[in-house]
Amino acid sequence: MAARTALSDSRRQVVKTMISFGARSMSSSSSSWWRSVEPAAKDPILGVTEAFLADPTPTKVNVGVGAYRDDNGKPVVLECVREAERRIAGNKNMEYLPMGGSLKMIEETVKLAYGEDSDLIKDKRIAAVQALSGTGACRLFADFQKRFSPDSQIFIPVPTWSNHHNIWRDAHVPQRPYHYYHPQSRGLDFSALMDDIKNAPSGSFFLLHACAHNPTGVDPTEEQWREISYQFKVKGHFAFFDMAYQGFASGDTVRDAKSIRIFLEDGHLIGCAQSYAKNMGLYGQRVGCLSVVCEDEKQAIAVKSQLQQLARPMYSNPPVHGALIVSTILDDPDLKKLWLKEVKGMADRIIGMRTALRENLEKLGSPLSWEHITKQIGMFCFSGMTPEQVDRLTSEFHIYLTRNGRISMAGITTGNVGYLANAIHEVTKST
Repeated sequence: MAARTALSDSRRQVVKTMISFGARSMSSSSSSWWRSVEPAAKDPILGVTEAFLADPTPTKVNVGVGAYRDDNGKPVVLECVREAERRIAGNKNMEYLPMGGSLKMIEETVKLAYGEDSDLIKDKRIAAVQALSGTGACRLFADFQKRFSPDSQIFIPVPTWSNHHNIWRDAHVPQRPYHYYHPQSRGLDFSALMDDIKNAPSGSFFLLHACAHNPTGVDPTEEQWREISYQFKVKGHFAFFDMAYQGFASGDTVRDAKSIRIFLEDGHLIGCAQSYAKNMGLYGQRVGCLSVVCEDEKQAIAVKSQLQQLARPMYSNPPVHGALIVSTILDDPDLKKLWLKEVKGMADRIIGMRTALRENLEKLGSPLSWEHITKQIGMFCFSGMTPEQVDRLTSEFHIYLTRNGRISMAGITTGNVGYLANAIHEVTKST
């Protein structure tokens, strides 16, 4: 009995020792798992809004945000969206969508990009899936590019939307720059752009902004787009269009898709990312579409199946509510008509603010030319201000924008345009 008791005490002691050692080991191990993690750098765009919100100054102005505001500086929900939500409420279930998303939303979305009567649609040559807005569409294509063209790279314009670099970087696709913006003229560096297209290896992938280039607001003319398309044909390049602003740039959805239509007329097989964040104001719904033009229906079926397979481990399937809003609006003639009217109203307000800002600067006797403000198009104006001048706008006038001088025209109102113009004049008059 004494021997058994001693053995039992010995076992208990061994167990205690093992538990104690394991606890210390786990504690030591777990405390070091994330020790090497440093805080991420602030996003250059979202960081502007954070700084603006933290500023208690009542006269502060935010022209950094990439979201539409009305003339009172308030967020807008379109009436067509409100009506679509009224129709959806209580009438739809919340079941999973297929991996590829809402078929009705996709059907209506590709019509916007490729045309109501597109032969490509009739011949079922377009592989298309619902995506998590434009960002998700770009990321899905980047992963598709990496998987099926693993040795390829992507040519990206200088400058571009900063998140483009993150997207292709995280997909492990090498990036190469190509000339786009001409700082001296504050316009398009067309000759250098064409040289880069000609000098790129045949069969290269290029990222193109379909309209309202972000951040510059500088678009090629129709004739220039035709020359670009021709040179792409000569070199066998693949064009991937990011179309985040269809309808929002000029107020005309057909006009804003002209670049894509030119490439299609020339027989290109293209890719396209579409988003309803800007043109329907569905920023938080994250609804968009990725489409790829294929040689025939059989290839389109194969490509779509692979896009769905890529989406499966990322997010399984896309959200339903935003897709219901879009399909409800685009599938109803009256709601679609109202949407086209409202998107033109947003575009017209921004165009009007461009004119007002330029006129105010010229009235102040600025020695600089501000012609580029009205020549550029879309949500953003690439002002030409230096990072140091932008810093002065923020520190002295409490005006917030990204340090590359990009002004969000949506943040300008009739109430603040004079104040903004005066501040810009003050920081640039000695240039």
